[in-house]
Amino acid sequence: MTKIRSTTVCGIYHNGEVALGADGQATMDKHIAKSNVKKIRKLLDGKIVTGFAGSTADAFTLLERFEEKLNAYQSNMKRAAIELAKDWRKDQYLRKLEAMMVVANKEELLIISGTGDVLEPDNQIAAIGSGSMYAHAAALALKKHAPHLSAEEMVREALTIAADICIYTNHNLIIEKPAK
Repeated sequence: MTKIRSTTVCGIYHNGEVALGADGQATMDKHIAKSNVKKIRKLLDGKIVTGFAGSTADAFTLLERFEEKLNAYQSNMKRAAIELAKDWRKDQYLRKLEAMMVVANKEELLIISGTGDVLEPDNQIAAIGSGSMYAHAAALALKKHAPHLSAEEMVREALTIAADICIYTNHNLIIEKPAK
């Protein structure tokens, strides 16, 4: 079975703002299957931005479930994420899904992992996917050594650095900020 690899998603909270971005590459084995995949989605009229990694079908299933939880819990992002994680651990169907998500509103970032965990990332940097370690390392350096940059500029540069290093990441970037 051919392994599909794709995705580098990076989110940063910096100086009171949040930005979340992703590249557009999906590969199958040693070949690029698609170069302009849209891995960032806006929910609740843009108040919440999500990025996903892993199987696209699985990610969309999780995205739909997350949106249902947002509606059930009056748009409370953290509560919706926790309730989704509870379902993920309990439900036999959901446990088989191979995906992760970063979710962000104007105040915080969360990682919803493939094991049903909800993580508040250290240093207010969230990164998932094949090139996540490259983007995360670049984001850490940018926050430390270039604090004058905006969150959006940091995300763009971190993803660009990841794309320069990781063969599963490209330069077709989409970066979004949650609406206020």
